[in-house]
Amino acid sequence: MKIAIWVFIILVIVIVFLAISIFNKLVRRRNQAKNGFSQIDVQLKRRHDLIPNMVEVAKRYLTHEQDTLTQVIQARNQANELQNASSHNPESLAHMAQFAQAEGLLSKALGQFNAVMENYPELKADSIMRELMDELTNTENRIGFARQHYNDAVMMYNNEREMFPNNLISGTFGFRPMSQLQFADKAVIEQAPTINMHN
Repeated sequence: MKIAIWVFIILVIVIVFLAISIFNKLVRRRNQAKNGFSQIDVQLKRRHDLIPNMVEVAKRYLTHEQDTLTQVIQARNQANELQNASSHNPESLAHMAQFAQAEGLLSKALGQFNAVMENYPELKADSIMRELMDELTNTENRIGFARQHYNDAVMMYNNEREMFPNNLISGTFGFRPMSQLQFADKAVIEQAPTINMHN
């Protein structure tokens, strides 16, 4: 009888330690994903801050392209508003879908802006605009790397929370699923270099 009691006690202790281990691993994975999301936020904030400066410089040249500039600013303001919203959290699936859509629209608007800019050599030659475009290109690259890191972290977290017996712990303690961040459209910022063999 005593042996059965000891076996039961040992079994309970093992289960408790296993549950603690799973809980801690889920917390660690979730925190890694949240940290990845905050890295994306930093880069997106940087992109949002660059855009008004670009539009201000472009206004001097694009007098007949006000619609394009307006679309860029509107898309930027919508994305910025969602980023600053109180619901801005990678565990809010509905917010993340809206946020990804807004950033995708901003990327599309930036791509259209870049296409229009191709028709204005004097704007492309403007030293301030060149600096801003270089900064934006670097920021877009950082966003891409940060998004890949975040999406990988989300995949690992979601895998951990869905596997058995982890799903018992995640369900009990409210570990909600997180969604990866995919932008619908990518800004066409970088242009292929033109090589003139006749010079």
